[in-house]
Amino acid sequence: MALKVDIKSAEGKVTGSVSLPAETFDVQANVPLIHQVVVAQLAAARAGTAKTKNRGEVSGTGKKPFKQKGTGRARQGSVRAPLQRHGGVSHGPVPRKYDQRTPKKMIAAALKGVLSDRQREDRIHVIDAISAKSASTQGAITAVRQFSDRKNLLVVLARTEDMAWRSLRNADNLHLIVNDQLNAYDVLVSDDIVFTETAIKEFITGSNKPATAVARESEVEVSA
Repeated sequence: MALKVDIKSAEGKVTGSVSLPAETFDVQANVPLIHQVVVAQLAAARAGTAKTKNRGEVSGTGKKPFKQKGTGRARQGSVRAPLQRHGGVSHGPVPRKYDQRTPKKMIAAALKGVLSDRQREDRIHVIDAISAKSASTQGAITAVRQFSDRKNLLVVLARTEDMAWRSLRNADNLHLIVNDQLNAYDVLVSDDIVFTETAIKEFITGSNKPATAVARESEVEVSA
């Protein structure tokens, strides 16, 4: 079973269609799996460089701040103790890694699940290209915004589409990504996804799918 999505030009005309394999764009979404993969991705993005100095690292003398007995105060052994002003921090953060082990099969399954969810809601679109005619920033934004007026838009480009990248990289509420970096998190936080024709074909064939599955149809059925 294959799903078909119309390919539109920058002017909004239907120029063809592309077949989306059901094994990637029509699978059952596993919500706990998607959650685990997204949490792992966000955790891996954390720097983990937070650090505080303990009592052995702060500057200061080893002398007692006051004598042991006779003052009526609690005994103190060092001005560098956590209870003292400018003393060390007890149980503070130390550099660490937040990475979580996430097998490639889980990552792939999560991406298929979120793409399928967007496809079932008709939120996956395909544009033939960001041509030289629409290469200005405003023209490129208009071209990709023709599919939806929802706020957050994810535009998936091929690595060779440098002109389109330059035109759209500074647009508000619009996130750019290359097809081989597509991930579940970016799909989830976007309302609609717009692929260029080259990007969608490279994405599918890069998933070990036969090239014939994404061959563009030359004839388009137009209802009267």
